[in-house]
Amino acid sequence: MERPAIRAFFDEPTNTVSYLVWDPATKDGAVVDPVLDWDNRSGTADTAFADRILDAARDEGVAIRWVLETHAHADHLTAAPYIKAKTGAPIGIGEHITEVQRIFRPVFDAQDVKPGGGDFDRLFRDGERFALGGLEVEVMHLPGHTPADVAYRIGVAGDPRGGQDVLVGDTIFMHDYGTARADFPGGDARQLFHSIRRLLSLPPGTRLWMCHDYKAPGRDSYAWQSTVADQRAHNPHVKDGVTEEEFVAFRTGRDAGLAAPLLLLPSIQVNIRAGRFPEAEANGVRYLRIPVKLKDGAEAR
Repeated sequence: MERPAIRAFFDEPTNTVSYLVWDPATKDGAVVDPVLDWDNRSGTADTAFADRILDAARDEGVAIRWVLETHAHADHLTAAPYIKAKTGAPIGIGEHITEVQRIFRPVFDAQDVKPGGGDFDRLFRDGERFALGGLEVEVMHLPGHTPADVAYRIGVAGDPRGGQDVLVGDTIFMHDYGTARADFPGGDARQLFHSIRRLLSLPPGTRLWMCHDYKAPGRDSYAWQSTVADQRAHNPHVKDGVTEEEFVAFRTGRDAGLAAPLLLLPSIQVNIRAGRFPEAEANGVRYLRIPVKLKDGAEAR
């Protein structure tokens, strides 16, 4: 039986990679981390990027059975509800999304967020497995970037070698670039180190598919496919020989100087709702909220 077919779609404005993954035998597939086009200047959403994925699925004859999120992203809005509306595919995410909702519900006064992760159709446990045609998908809980991050390990059902392709989300980046930040609320650099080591304990030839790429210095083109062996040999943050304490010190220091993602405020409050926007007000307009922090003396008198 063939290994999964994987087609990547790169959204350059957010440096995000979305995926169409399918079983070549049955043509059952999933969309992973779909991006919603968002103009932050005008507050306008569009679906052109998601339509590219749907068009590719149609051209390949793929029936989309799942929309899978690796976590509640802070740098782009998800198009999961649009994919679901077009295909009927349920939206799945790791069960620890409830922790992220608990953190951010009060930040945005998002009282309409459904309890228990109810905005999503399926909450996956660590180690849970489900079928994608003749393929088997295993969920790996990899906290650190956020409490809820998961990866999807995909392989042939019953193959003793296990899944040979892993869509890793924001846990790790290309082997010449490094690792994800761990300074968001609920993030933890020490947890991230252990999650990465778990990922890199998979067989050396396992293909790892990134959720982002930012072009490492000296590299001219974007890239999103690595291997466990490549990461262990070359990743400057976590290659073999880097200790936990070294990583935590490095990651903590680096994160302290990073700016917040451009789309943090719209992304989080939409993504913890599984991509759902707040209900329209009486005037027919939907509104997102921006928490305001006033420094001393900044408030108008």
